[in-house]
Amino acid sequence: MTALSSLSGVRCFPPVVGHSPQVLILGSAPGRASLDATEYYAHPRNLFWRFLGDMLGFSPRLPYAERLVRLTNAGVALWDVIAACERTGSLDADIMPGSIEPNDFEAFFTVHRSIRHVFFNGTAAEKEFRRRVLPELSGNCPHLHRLPSTSPAHAARSLAEKQHAWAAIVAALNM
Repeated sequence: MTALSSLSGVRCFPPVVGHSPQVLILGSAPGRASLDATEYYAHPRNLFWRFLGDMLGFSPRLPYAERLVRLTNAGVALWDVIAACERTGSLDADIMPGSIEPNDFEAFFTVHRSIRHVFFNGTAAEKEFRRRVLPELSGNCPHLHRLPSTSPAHAARSLAEKQHAWAAIVAALNM
């Protein structure tokens, strides 16, 4: 689906994962701009690519495919907690809780055993993971960390505070 109407079904993108990832960054579900562009974090005011580019040494203006290569080469994987849902808008608050279908993390973590840290891009991703995924995991779960959302709708923290929090990814990669 590439656009949201008054009530729309949303499906997540496939995971972005390279060889031996150490870190997995999880969002909740793609928003309107991402669905329209078929790219993770496509909203022009979302800070995700700016933060990751600054931390990993690449321009957030690189073509999308090159940004994904830079992420995976650094040991970072990218996915969403929610495989499918219904929602009335583009915000996490617009997701209808009864419609949420989580992704299969049991299978994902079985295949990608090198992942040691999971970072949630905001509260909604963490909440849904802890509620719908964590109780179903039978194996060891990576360390879980919530980061402030990079969404332009999240203005509770300053840019500097968000950047400081997101630097935890670099620390996890260097462990």
